[in-house]
Amino acid sequence: MKISDILSERKDPFLSFEIIPPARGRSAREIYEIIDELIEFKPPFIDVTSHAADSYFIEQDNGTFTRHIKRKRPGTIGLCAAIKYRYQLEAVPHLLCQGFTKQETEDALIELNYLGIDNVLAIRGDQLQYQKAHPMGREANDYALDLVKQISNMNRSKYLEDILDADESDFCIGVGGYPEKHPDAPSKNADIRYLKKKVDAGAQYIVTQMFFNNQDYYNFVDQCREEGITVPIIPGIKLVTRKTQLRSLPHAFSVNIPDELVTSLELAETSHERAEIGIKHALEQCEDLLNNGVECLHFYIMQDVHLVKQVARSLNIS
Repeated sequence: MKISDILSERKDPFLSFEIIPPARGRSAREIYEIIDELIEFKPPFIDVTSHAADSYFIEQDNGTFTRHIKRKRPGTIGLCAAIKYRYQLEAVPHLLCQGFTKQETEDALIELNYLGIDNVLAIRGDQLQYQKAHPMGREANDYALDLVKQISNMNRSKYLEDILDADESDFCIGVGGYPEKHPDAPSKNADIRYLKKKVDAGAQYIVTQMFFNNQDYYNFVDQCREEGITVPIIPGIKLVTRKTQLRSLPHAFSVNIPDELVTSLELAETSHERAEIGIKHALEQCEDLLNNGVECLHFYIMQDVHLVKQVARSLNIS
């Protein structure tokens, strides 16, 4: 079932979740254990992230640095198939521009189509230190807009090569949105205009980056509507429960954490106190969003599935 249909047909608010594939060499069992804990909330869909290869540097004893290639975290397509048929849930694989050629993307879309997976989230992905060389005649999508256009073309039976009597795919396309502005956008207004182009190219819903001040989300939605963006806009929720996140989240995702939350977490003396502070803030966020008519809350899951469950249970959504 398409996410766009779920959003239009559901009469009551619901929760969805986003997980990452296990590290290379690890079993899918740890992912199944996470999903097993989330099933009680009856999510109609679960997102599975995608990861390209990247590089990192290690300092040697002589003071020099050696570059190492970190291979991509595999498993997105396989996990999506497992989620769909093991749990009878819709799975949404993330497709990236960064680190993948258009040909690799087309192959992935064909596999997803064969598996009966109806939804994809098209995103550019993080800028990479490692840029792999493309084989002769191959190129990559530079921006999410290009990726949306490629998927939309396949939905109209237009592939990278001219194929006689090619069948259409029928993917529902989601894209990302940034309540606080994409870090590479020159302005917030420009960011909204770029987002409108993705919707015009075929995107049917938007999932936002995490945010910690609901007014940022409300302002973002208002700006989108003023620009003529009418598709659903799902808010992304992330719990902040550790001091290290006060630096890592703003650095990695270009988001702002409210001063009151920062101060409370810095003054807390134990991990239990910090967890309680993060849960309280997320719960207040979620309740306010629901009271203002939000249809779906999308939780980003990392190591905090037990804490997310506490928030979800308090919301009493099923």
